[in-house]
Amino acid sequence: MRKSGPPKGLIAYLVLELLDEKPRYGYEILKEIKSISGGHWEPSYGSVYPILYKFEEKGWAERIDREDEPDRKYFELTDAGREELESKREETGGKARDFADVILGFYHVFVAFATDDRFEVDDRADEWRFDEEFSAWVVEQLTRHHERDFGDFERVPDTPEEFHERMGLDDGD
Repeated sequence: MRKSGPPKGLIAYLVLELLDEKPRYGYEILKEIKSISGGHWEPSYGSVYPILYKFEEKGWAERIDREDEPDRKYFELTDAGREELESKREETGGKARDFADVILGFYHVFVAFATDDRFEVDDRADEWRFDEEFSAWVVEQLTRHHERDFGDFERVPDTPEEFHERMGLDDGD
């Protein structure tokens, strides 16, 4: 179970990957992360810029000047940064459970607002609502993305316990 927010180190990993593609400036990185998330998440300036400065301090990235854009602070990955990226790729590979916990956790809260009598969230005209129709749309979008990226979606009949056992996973709870 995750305590809060995206998995630790996610933004740093994304910044390293994006700098590995080409030199970039902070705002460009923010917009690219927003694009990667399908427009649903954009980290704050207060998280990306300190990462860039930390990378510069550690020698993982260096600031480069561009004559065509002298006012922008572009950063380029160094060889040491590429080594760090390899380490972060391995580390991030072990965080799939954290990602699933964030996705499922927020979805459960969404549904709780619609179904749990302890919550009295008012619906607003012409806005998203916490109800069955909007919940179905969220699930539909996840299914469409799955099918786009992996092929036909087939329901998984396993309970969480059965899935863990079938996949050889430690429950972790």
